[in-house]
Amino acid sequence: MKIGRAENVIFSAHCHDDLGLSVANSLAAIESGARQVECTINGIGERAGNTSLEEICMAIKTRKEYFNFDTQIETKKLYPTSRLVSSITGVHIPRNKAVVGENAFSHEAGIHQHGMLKNALTYEIMRPEDVGIAKSNLVLGKHSGRHAFLDRVTELGFSLDKEELNSAFLEFKKLADRKKEIFDSDIEAIVMSSESGVTGPWELVDLEISSGKSWGASADIKLQHNDGRILENSSNGVGPIESVFKSLEDLTGYNLELTNFEIHSVSVGEDAQGEVTVTVRYNGQDYRGHGISTDIIESGALAYLEVINRIDRKNN
Repeated sequence: MKIGRAENVIFSAHCHDDLGLSVANSLAAIESGARQVECTINGIGERAGNTSLEEICMAIKTRKEYFNFDTQIETKKLYPTSRLVSSITGVHIPRNKAVVGENAFSHEAGIHQHGMLKNALTYEIMRPEDVGIAKSNLVLGKHSGRHAFLDRVTELGFSLDKEELNSAFLEFKKLADRKKEIFDSDIEAIVMSSESGVTGPWELVDLEISSGKSWGASADIKLQHNDGRILENSSNGVGPIESVFKSLEDLTGYNLELTNFEIHSVSVGEDAQGEVTVTVRYNGQDYRGHGISTDIIESGALAYLEVINRIDRKNN
């Protein structure tokens, strides 16, 4: 259908992904004359989500001879931005997500691997570097210095000021004492946590867990408030997570309703970091927190404490 007298009008496409067709419909809209597409990073949106910005950008870029358009988006920022949005929102990226998923540039089949070694474009219409996925043989560990760490952070697309770098490097050294090898995903998690910049007033000082098949679990927790107070408490629960959350509530005086608990591996290996994301309801409002550690129980404690700190800062 042709619309008359529309010479000075910019038509926009706003699609949702209820049937998995938001990107296809948006590209069809561009073919039909739309010059604006309303989209979101990672396709985040209500119901099944909105049109994915990274998929639209790379579809137009890799098929430029067909669409004959340019988005003027710096595509090398897509992957770091995707990871940042995921970290802030707590909405994890599926491994098979187009463009930014962990499997987007993975090849397992032998014939695929052979073709990749001979010519990467055989099975990849775009390179990992095109969307900001750094490819480096540099392995970081406990003996890596500040310069090597900064180089890796920069290669991953982050820009840190002196204070942020100091904070991130300190967390890196702590992690390196617990992990033999530090992966890019570990560094991303460290940097994103350092960039948030908002902490306290409560800090986790110590955490001890005891558990048994027949009697449940017990959590002994020590917290320090930024006013100097140090509080300790022990609570029992069906499992370690419940006992940890009960202890944190008893120490801080908050009665919270846990509505969602998610955990996923940040990197690989037996010493991989686990990231916990919690959603908690308090006084009719939802709060989200996340924590990362090589100890998944500590991850849960940090996530729950992050929520408590947000509520405490809001109330005081």
